Formats: sequence, structure tokens, C-alpha cells
Amino acid sequence: MSSSDGNRQRGSSSTTVERKSQCKTLFFLTYQSLGFLFGDISLSPLYVYQSIFSGRLKHVQNEDAIFGSFSLIFWTLSLISLLKYAVFMLSADDNGEGGTVALYSHLCRNAKFCLLPNHQASDEELSTYRKPGYSNRNIPPSSLKRFIEKHKNTKIVLLIFVLLGACMIICVGALMPAISVLSSVEGLKIEAKIKNNSMVPLISCVLLVGLFVLQHRGSHTVAFMFPPIIILWLLSIFMIGIYNVIKWNPRIYQAFSPYYIYKFFCVTGKDGWINLGGVFLCVTGTEAMFTDLGYYKQVPVRVAFSCVVYPCLILQYMGQAAFLSKNLSAVPISFYASIPDVLFWPVFVGASLAAIVASQAVISSTFSIVQQCHAFECFPRIKAVHSRRWLNGQIFIPELNWVLMIISLAVTVGFGDTSHIGYAYGISCLIVAFVTTWLTSLVINLVWHQSLVVSMAFLLFFGSIEALFLSSYCMKIPKGGWVPIVLSVAFMVVMYVWHYGSKKKYFFDMHNKASMREILTLGPSLGIVRVPGMGLIYTELATGVPASFTHFLTNLPAFYQVVVFVCVKTVPVPSVPHAERYLIGRIGPKSYRLYRCIVRNGYKDAYSHEIDFENELVMSIAEFIQLEAEGCSGNLDGSADGRMAVVRTSGKFGTRLRMSESYGVEEGDSSNIPGALTVASSKSPTLKKLQATYEQELPELNTRRRIRFEVLNTIYRDPRVKEELMELVEAKRAGAAYVIGHSHVKAKWNSSFVKKFAVNLYSFLRKNCRSPSVGLNIPQTCLIKVGMNYHV
Repeated sequence: MSSSDGNRQRGSSSTTVERKSQCKTLFFLTYQSLGFLFGDISLSPLYVYQSIFSGRLKHVQNEDAIFGSFSLIFWTLSLISLLKYAVFMLSADDNGEGGTVALYSHLCRNAKFCLLPNHQASDEELSTYRKPGYSNRNIPPSSLKRFIEKHKNTKIVLLIFVLLGACMIICVGALMPAISVLSSVEGLKIEAKIKNNSMVPLISCVLLVGLFVLQHRGSHTVAFMFPPIIILWLLSIFMIGIYNVIKWNPRIYQAFSPYYIYKFFCVTGKDGWINLGGVFLCVTGTEAMFTDLGYYKQVPVRVAFSCVVYPCLILQYMGQAAFLSKNLSAVPISFYASIPDVLFWPVFVGASLAAIVASQAVISSTFSIVQQCHAFECFPRIKAVHSRRWLNGQIFIPELNWVLMIISLAVTVGFGDTSHIGYAYGISCLIVAFVTTWLTSLVINLVWHQSLVVSMAFLLFFGSIEALFLSSYCMKIPKGGWVPIVLSVAFMVVMYVWHYGSKKKYFFDMHNKASMREILTLGPSLGIVRVPGMGLIYTELATGVPASFTHFLTNLPAFYQVVVFVCVKTVPVPSVPHAERYLIGRIGPKSYRLYRCIVRNGYKDAYSHEIDFENELVMSIAEFIQLEAEGCSGNLDGSADGRMAVVRTSGKFGTRLRMSESYGVEEGDSSNIPGALTVASSKSPTLKKLQATYEQELPELNTRRRIRFEVLNTIYRDPRVKEELMELVEAKRAGAAYVIGHSHVKAKWNSSFVKKFAVNLYSFLRKNCRSPSVGLNIPQTCLIKVGMNYHV
């Protein structure tokens, strides 16, 4: 055998192994998505027909109405779920992420729509800012893009529109558990013959409390059971649907024709239009396949929905319609009435478990959308717990979890039946879909650079369908539809006020910041005493010296020998690679030892500030010092303060200093490392004794892992580089202190009533939400707060 034949065989075998690996990955993600994405939509057969034939249509005695209702369900599922979401929406992802905020972020990167004030030109150089091989610099901007960028009010309207969709997703997180659990428990009215109408809501409330407590405790211990539960549920309703079609009315296949939609409205008239919103409940939960796209990929989601979920739902709705066409009196309890007696209890248990699984996934999606809004400065500071889950990236927000539980219990007790909750739930899902349609039409024109005609065609086709359902739901506002409207208004006020107050506070900081030139002109007259250690000044400014720092020096003219201004900000991308996250620069002359570190996070990144952040910061500053001395202009970008660098992309990163680990010992007392320079500790013996006493009182400080840095004993071209590195290591050994502004925001005395209300509400929210130090995970033992008054 020749060598070429051998290489060809090895190449074909490796290709075969690669294809098998891809197939395994596709199968696993498809299997996993069934448990976390499609639980909500798979439960809709419990209450769709009941919602359609409610009110005046409850006693419809006509087969054409049943056939027409199934035809409406079939075409709604096909056009909205299959065509809009599975075909179009999954392609409108933002670097693999989906959802309302992802669409907004996608638009902000391709046009100047973003209202985040601390944007820098260097942010656009991130590898995740543009799709690989994609550039729109040579494409002339559309008239729509120029119009929105020119008018600030249009940007505000766009943001409010996005926040409306986010608020409705929060409402879905509260209403979906209520309607799912209540509709699954209603089956007891048939088999257990419960005559007391208050028993079903009471049982549902007990299950809801357990559901939200389980969310609090963490679902990672049972998460591996989610896909099997949903798969068994889908298979059961699929088989029951086939059974009902064969037994009761095989002619139901004729309802695939849109002609039966016309016959439905001929029979029902105005009442059919009023109850049209019940048809939309068949696609509630479809948004999840786009919102949670980041956990999976497009192909597995499309395969799972098209090959499993969609056929099972169609057969189930066909079976219910076939059963109802021969049992018209069973409409109020159509799902459980259509189940054979021998299968009632297994299906009832399966429905209850599926409701719990679906609710868990929807609540987790709500946490995710709130975290994304917080990243865009549109939600008060919250505590996000990143616990170990089977699905990586999920978070838990304790405060929001209990708020959702209270709303869900109140709705269940207040209404007590699925029809009224269905009106509220349907409006929430419909507005989310409507917002998504509008944003996607903008993406088609501004991101995909398709003509305005194509964008408008997408908007008119799907928007008109959703507007038709919305017109029907307007008649249901007094009967429960007011709930999501009231809740969304409350959430909207809080979110926009927080965004407005944060911007006003930022602009106040920008107006009152001190330039380095002003500080340098004062010269020695400042009289600042430099003390051992490293001071980390947290600020929202990406340029300039914050007023809190000058305020500190005015009252106490002493500071640390090394000062680092840390700015943690959000970039409109889902995630920033760790190698590109830190942007390091210098402020003023080298002798001042003032540096700037900009930490750039995406809207789905979790900011983790543990002891490793200090170590990475020291390594990054050391790398910056070396790059600056070597004159690596390719790695340094100009800024208002000086040159800045993404130092972790350097091939020599991590080799400038030598590290060693120790536990529970003073860094200055450990043995020297061979080949490294000894840096004597600058602490006095008294300070060392006080620190040792303090650490004995706090054992957790004495047992933590410590990193000791040593300057390599190498020859440097410029001796000042070695001096600066040794001073940096000395400051790290002395310890780091975190300085953060403790601000009080007030409205000016001559402000309007609306502005005073907004600013005072923002101040109230700041006082009663998580403090910035908690959100940034700053150690309380090393925290210094500087009081600042803001009059905006």
C-alpha cells in the first residue's frame, strides 16, 4: 500500500470519528433542550380548548366550530412557532445568544443606539464585537439607521420597547407556574370528584410554594430528570392523540384546510373573535427556544422542535378535537376527559411533574433576563447566585424568586380558574412576541443589511397575525388581562427610573471629574503622604480622576504608594473573552504610580471579584510596564490618560513575575524563591503585629490561599522598570484596600415634579438594594467608603 493511500485512509477515519462526535453532541443537546426549552409549550394542551370555548362559546353544539378551532391551532403553531421562531428567529442570534436583550445588543453594536455612557473605541476591537469575517464599514448606512442615530428620543423609545418585553417576560415567570400547576391539578375534579371549588387552588398553592422553595434550594440534584419527564409527557400526549383520532373521528384531518377557519367564524361570529386569544395559548412558551438559545445551538433546537415537539402537539390537538366533536359537553375539562380511564393517574402524575419542570425552566429564564437588564443599567443591583447546575450559566436571584412566588400565589387564589389566568398569561406572551417581531425587523434591515421592503414584509406578515390576537385580548383586559399590564407598568417605572438615575449620576461624575493635568499643576503643594500598600479606587468613569478620589485627598491627604483606578463596565456583547477583559493603562507620569484598569464584561458574564482578581491585576500591571518599556506600540492603544493595553493577549504574559502559593503565613516571612529578587516588606513591626492579631480573630483570613510575587533577577534595559516592578510587588505584599464612593443622590431644588419624583425614587432604590460593594464582591474587611452628595 502506498503512503498516499495510507494517508487517505487515516484522513477518512478521522473524518468518520469527527462526524460521530458531532452526531453525539447534536443528540445530547437535542435531548437536553427537550427538558429545558419545551416544557412550557408542551403543557398548553391542558388549557387551550378550555380557553377557546369559554364564556358564550362554552355551550357550542357544532362540529364545524371544533374543526375550525383545531384549524386555527394548527396554522398558529405552524406560522408562529415553526416558521417565525424555528426558521427565522434562531438565525437572529447574538454570538449564539437569543432573547429581547440579545436583539437590542445586536442592534447597538451595528448602530449608535446604545445609551450606555462609557463606550470606548477600543471596545469595538473585541473579538466578539463583530462576527468573524463580517464588517459593515463599507456598507452605506440606511436611512432608518441615520434617523434613529440622529434623534435621541428614538433611542429612548427603542430602549423602553425593549424594557416592555423584559417586563412581560418577568410577568410570564410569575403567571406560567400558576396556570400550569392549576391546570394540571384540575384533573382531580374528574377522578377524585372534588366538589369544593376552593380545594383545587389550595392544592395548587401548596405545589407552588414547594416549587419556588425547590428553586431556592437548587435544582441541580434533580436536573438530570428534566428531559426524561418532558419526553415521557410528550410521548404520552402523542399516543393519546392518535388513540382519540382513531376512536372518535378520523375525519379530523380535514381541518388542516384553512377553509374551516372561515367556517369557525361563520358559526361563532363575534364571540369567536373575542375568544381568539385562547388560540394563541397554543404557542405560549415558544419564545423560550429563542430566549435560552445561548445554552444550546441552533441545529439541536430546530431538530428537537421540528421532529419531536411539533408533531406531538399537532397529534394531541387533533385527538382532543376528534374527541370533542363527539362529546361537545366535555369542553370545560377537554384534556382530562379525553384520556382513557386506565391512563388517568399516570397522565395526571406526568402532567404535575411536567408543570414543575417547565416552571423551573421559565423561572430560570426570568432570572437571566433580569441579570441582562441589570448589566445594561436598567435594573437595581441584585444578588445573583451562580450555583452549580446541570445546565451551565444558570443563576438564582433570591429577591426576585420570592416576588414571583407572591405574585403567582396571589393570582392563583384571586382567580381560581385557568381561564382568567390564561387571559393574563396570553397577553404577556403575546406582547413579548410582538416586541421580538419589531426588533427582528430592525435586525433584518440594520444588521443583515436587507432592504427596507424585506424588513417591512417580515413585520407586516407576523406583526399583523399578532396584532389580530392582541385585538382579541383587549376585550379580556377586565377579566384578568389587567394583571400583566399593572405588573409591567410597576416594573417599567422601576427599570427606567434606575436607568435615568444612573445616567444622571454618571454625567455628574463626568462633569466633576478632575483631569490629571490639574493635579500635576498643583505639584508638591498637594502634600500627599504615600503609605505602604495598594489602593483600588472603584469608579464608573473610563477616563479622568473621579471626584471621590479628590474628595478623599481633601479630607485626608495621604494615600497608598500604588493607586489603581478600577472601572467595571458592560460592553454590548454576550461575553468578553477572559484574555481581552482587562484593559490596563497609566495615569500621569511614571513616578506617580497611578494606573487604570478597565474590566469589560458582557451582559451575560458573571463578575467574580475574589482574591484572584488582585493577583491578575498585579500580573497585568507588570505586563503593561514591560510592554511600555519595550515600546510595543502594536499592543498599546491611545486614550485620554495615556496608552492602554490588553495585556493578556501578549505572548509573554505571566512570565514577568514569579509566583508561589502559601496558606496562613505572612508573605514577607516566607523563604525566598531561587532566581528572584528579595523585596523587603514596608510594614513596620507594629503593623505586622496588629495584622497577625487581627488574622487570629478571623480564621477565614488565616486559611485562605495567598500568592507571593517575586521580581525575576534579570537584566533590564531601563533600571526604572525594575524599580517600578519591585515597588508594585512591595505594595501587593503590604495589602490592598478598596475605595468606593458612598453616594447620596438628590434632585436640585428647581427641578420639575417629574424629575424630582424620578431622582427621589432612584435614591430610594439605591438605599434599599444591594450595595455596590456586594455587587462587585469586594471584601468587607478591606473596604473604605467615601461619602459623596449628588445634586442632579
